[in-house]
Amino acid sequence: MITRIQPGARMSEAVIHGDTIYLAGQVGEPGDDVIAQTKTALAEVEALLAEAGSDKSKILMAQIWLADIGDFDAMNSVWDAWVDTANPPARATGESRLASPDYLVEVIVIAAKG
Repeated sequence: MITRIQPGARMSEAVIHGDTIYLAGQVGEPGDDVIAQTKTALAEVEALLAEAGSDKSKILMAQIWLADIGDFDAMNSVWDAWVDTANPPARATGESRLASPDYLVEVIVIAAKG
């Protein structure tokens, strides 16, 4: 069975298949700095996981895309305060041009259900 959370014409914010939750990329508010955008994106991740019946301790894999890899340390300052250090996921971070030049960070997560 497949369950779609907040489906739209183009995409769903999350898709659940079996006991695995796939989140769409989460971003912050355009105009904010990378720290604020990372906080917003991670809050969105947490809210979607809760809606899907999970939480950040169940994150299996995170991909983080930065518009400028020079923001790596700033993004990590937020990530390190947020991540469940008892259950850290596998993670990859890279630099990429994002959907809008106003976005500085995008977080993509795969998690297990609760």
